[in-house]
Amino acid sequence: MKLSIIIPTFNEEATIERLIRRLLQTPFPIPYEVIMVDDRSTDRTYAIERRLRDHARGVAVTVVRNRVNKGKGACIRQGLKHARGDLIVIQDGDLEYHPRQIPKLLQPILDGKADVVCGSRFLRRRWPEGMGLLSFCANHVLTLATNILYGLRLTDMETCYKVMRHEQLRSLRLRCNRFEFDPEVIAKLAKQGRRFLDIPIAYHGRSRREGKKIRPKDFFLAVWTLLRCRFWKK
Repeated sequence: MKLSIIIPTFNEEATIERLIRRLLQTPFPIPYEVIMVDDRSTDRTYAIERRLRDHARGVAVTVVRNRVNKGKGACIRQGLKHARGDLIVIQDGDLEYHPRQIPKLLQPILDGKADVVCGSRFLRRRWPEGMGLLSFCANHVLTLATNILYGLRLTDMETCYKVMRHEQLRSLRLRCNRFEFDPEVIAKLAKQGRRFLDIPIAYHGRSRREGKKIRPKDFFLAVWTLLRCRFWKK
């Protein structure tokens, strides 16, 4: 059993090195690899990633760069093409999610208790640290819509931390390029009857000034994606 950690990045020069150091210091229960996918950053992110790859010891690190800026979902799909692990987890390139939490998300799948494990920011705190009002409301609306449309009992559909089996992801026809990738994955796995489990995690949100990239239009794209996946086959 092996884990592939896919990190989509765009202009994360201020955080990517600290994130990778945190990741490499985390004790994982199974072997793992790191796949960084740069979305045509305009800062030094790509150069830093290549340096980190060249100096990594004991861990396979792959760095991929998109020819043009495409979005988070496109980066993840690109990362999946290079992944060799049995399990997949997505790690944002900022410091909102600490990678030391990943091992506890793996365990339910390793124990055969779940097919998909989501790290919920709302099980630990009613209002996650650093999360703005609009993001708080949007998260709750999208999670509620997901639960109603797909018969789930999730508490945080939009969380970055989702651990999934690679073979199950390969069976999906994923096509979303931006942040609507999250509802697309959840919706299509739910339609396959996969078992979901939420695990509480810590979270430290950042502001748009600090580099947060999700925009109001992504909320409407997420709603449309949930509806499209529910009522249309593709």
